[in-house]
Amino acid sequence: MRLSKKTEIMVGIFVLLGAISVILLALNVSNLSNFSAEKTYQIKAYFDNIGGLRTRAKVSMSGVKIGRVSHITYHPERGQAEVTLTLNPKFKLSTDTQASIYTAGLLGEQYISLEPGAEDDVLTTGNIITLTQSAMVLEEIIGKVMVNLTSK
Repeated sequence: MRLSKKTEIMVGIFVLLGAISVILLALNVSNLSNFSAEKTYQIKAYFDNIGGLRTRAKVSMSGVKIGRVSHITYHPERGQAEVTLTLNPKFKLSTDTQASIYTAGLLGEQYISLEPGAEDDVLTTGNIITLTQSAMVLEEIIGKVMVNLTSK
């Protein structure tokens, strides 16, 4: 039983559209999309503990995604984790902006939330966010609760 040429072409187009959809979905889920069409700027923040923060984690302000974590390394002179944030230039941050590491849900992925300050001066490429709050690690919280329970 031989299919007509028209049916074969339609099936081919359908399979091609399905494959493109799967690729786009995979890129979206894996956070590989970025602001490549636009210019960006990079700033740094230092944290005592970044928990499970990963590169390509989202950076948000008031729940709106404004950038991504582009690089994480250990800074031996400061004894802290150095996190490089790549941000959309539409969003200007004051020099007293605060960066905090949060977890999406109870066991979800970690991201950086920025709280804007009130200063008139804005951060530019290469500047550092000085006000940071490290990640709350679930194991540390459970350990503190256990110590408090056993000491009573």
